[in-house]
Amino acid sequence: MHAVSAAEDSPKQDRGEAELAKVLEGRVAGEPVKCLHQSQRDRLQVISGTALVFRDGKTIYVNRTSSPRFISNFDLPVFKPFGSNLCKLDQVEFRDRTMLMPGPVVTLTEFIPYTKAEEPDNGD
Repeated sequence: MHAVSAAEDSPKQDRGEAELAKVLEGRVAGEPVKCLHQSQRDRLQVISGTALVFRDGKTIYVNRTSSPRFISNFDLPVFKPFGSNLCKLDQVEFRDRTMLMPGPVVTLTEFIPYTKAEEPDNGD
């Protein structure tokens, strides 16, 4: 049965990776950060089977979590930070949107910032 669930996860992960690649197109990764302040996580995009994506101005932060296969954009993420910032090792519980039934819990990893690649100077 485990092999069946892994096979079912693969298409979801492939779609998620393609969606994430589109979001990050033209961007370059920076040094990972351990925490995001409240102001850095106002806009959240959940990419099923792949990552949580936070937008802060021109910067996009990607967190793949400890178990990306449990990430679902059909579920409501409930963040459980230990402090006022959202940090590595904080937990996220995914709940069914209709009945709010508790679901999988994942642990956040480091946040990878992505910014737009600088345009080359043409010397004009």
